[in-house]
Amino acid sequence: MTVVDARDLERTYGSFKALDRVSFSIEAGHIVGLLGPNGAGKSTTMKILTGYLAPTGGSATVCGHDVLTDSVRVRENIGYLPESAPIYDDMTVKGFLEFVGRTRGLGTAGRSRAIGRVLEECGLEDRVHQRVGTLSKGYRQRVGLAQALLHEPKLLILDEPTNGLDPNQIIEIRSLIRRVGETRTVILSTHILSEVQVTCDRVVIIHQGRKVADGATEDVIAATSGHRVSVGLAPGKVQVSDAEVVAQLQAIANVDHAQAVAADGDIRRFTLHAGDDVRREVFRWAVARGHELVELAGERSNLEEVFLRLTEGADALGAQDAEPDAEPVTADA
Repeated sequence: MTVVDARDLERTYGSFKALDRVSFSIEAGHIVGLLGPNGAGKSTTMKILTGYLAPTGGSATVCGHDVLTDSVRVRENIGYLPESAPIYDDMTVKGFLEFVGRTRGLGTAGRSRAIGRVLEECGLEDRVHQRVGTLSKGYRQRVGLAQALLHEPKLLILDEPTNGLDPNQIIEIRSLIRRVGETRTVILSTHILSEVQVTCDRVVIIHQGRKVADGATEDVIAATSGHRVSVGLAPGKVQVSDAEVVAQLQAIANVDHAQAVAADGDIRRFTLHAGDDVRREVFRWAVARGHELVELAGERSNLEEVFLRLTEGADALGAQDAEPDAEPVTADA
């Protein structure tokens, strides 16, 4: 079953084009990472899918319902957790979920069953009567996730769900997302790329309003990463500066970029990126130049390096997309 189908999505704000003919579809049962640097179009894409914002061009459906002409049905099928969980501090956990259940139109019996289910699913059984304002940020995120799951949506959209959490809380929320993803389709937008690599089975990367990568996470890394080589040089008879070593490494055929990294005692370390495995060439370079080579290792690139390469080094670590504000969709309101 196709849960999300976006075709040639466009969105302009005056002369600024936030989305430029972006297309992708998501089948049921996938956890998809939606990635992009600030201003790439991630927030605009999520706003369109949730029915908050109308596309300027193209179309999108959620579970077969058009986001513009059938937005009420779209929202019935979506659970949404924004970066700041929309919860009321003066309510208890159960009281807040009761409130959300009523706004979702759940009857008394259905609401009771749903609350029991999400309390167990999100690990909140021992916080039922605790006031939300007294919870840690990790538990507040659990409550936010519980409200998003209450009506059993087919699609769950999570915007920076681990932002501001400590390492233990991040691990807990990551595990929770993976469990939730076993029975639902999930779109996860985050700047913590290591989270995507261990959580998502697919990534969609947007840059400057255009889709630049789309596929299984490991396939995108393999197809885009190239090769990374670590080089360690010990003090020897040849004394040259780090800058000169970098220049020499970058002169090796197929080397795209080289840089000095933190030294380890007397060992000077360098990292280089290349289109091919250049370890043989680096070894020959060291011998020819008289460098004392003590480390030469090929390493697999990670998603962060792939992301930076695809987005041309754009700032990927900001907290929010720098996209203009816009009025919400009014259809079916």
